[in-house]
Amino acid sequence: MRWDSAAIFGASGGIGAAMAMALAGEGTQVFAGSCSGYVPEHANIEPFRFNLTDEKSIEVAVEPWKDAPPELVVVASGVLTLPDGTGPERSFRHVEPAAMAQMFALNTVGPALIAKHVLPLFPRDRASTFAALSARVGSISDNRIGGWHSYRASKAALNMLIRNYAIEMGRTHKQAIIAGLHPGTVDTALSEPFQKNLPDGQLTDADQAASNLIGVLAGLSPETSGDVFDWKGERVPE
Repeated sequence: MRWDSAAIFGASGGIGAAMAMALAGEGTQVFAGSCSGYVPEHANIEPFRFNLTDEKSIEVAVEPWKDAPPELVVVASGVLTLPDGTGPERSFRHVEPAAMAQMFALNTVGPALIAKHVLPLFPRDRASTFAALSARVGSISDNRIGGWHSYRASKAALNMLIRNYAIEMGRTHKQAIIAGLHPGTVDTALSEPFQKNLPDGQLTDADQAASNLIGVLAGLSPETSGDVFDWKGERVPE
């Protein structure tokens, strides 16, 4: 599957910017959103602004799409380390309520608000895809080492929302696809503090990650809606 139009929320980040450029290079008309207004430049890219923690800004951003919504919408935003430098907790003793709330606001609530305003635009008579970047560490059954409490929990909650929205959309939009994406460890600002001692070959550059994820999205179907897939197209355990 390829798309005539797409929207990337978080197109100023490493993966989001790379996905916007890759899609635009394939001839897709891309709406590329960021808080700063900075997005990659390309003849097929149209920028827009939004703030992940400001619902009104999301509502305003999608308003122009009502008559012709994008066929693919990707939420490529998210944080592992908060803007003030607070990183993942290594112990439950380090959990701070304000930091946990902020992590959920950015990794869970923000994507939920985007879905709230985007999913009603999807047509009922043809295929549309909504995807959000998640993480393998959001898998409960795959968790063997613990830690990173707020980040893990925020991604696990996001994965539950993806399943919920897939079920709800499946009742009325039989061709809709709702999915989570695990990109692997990508060489971006998000992962930079945690790249030390990674095994050779485990770190992927943003352009390759974007290509991987676009390939995964192209291979999804309504039957797979509600699941989270890694960059190889394999289903991430719940």
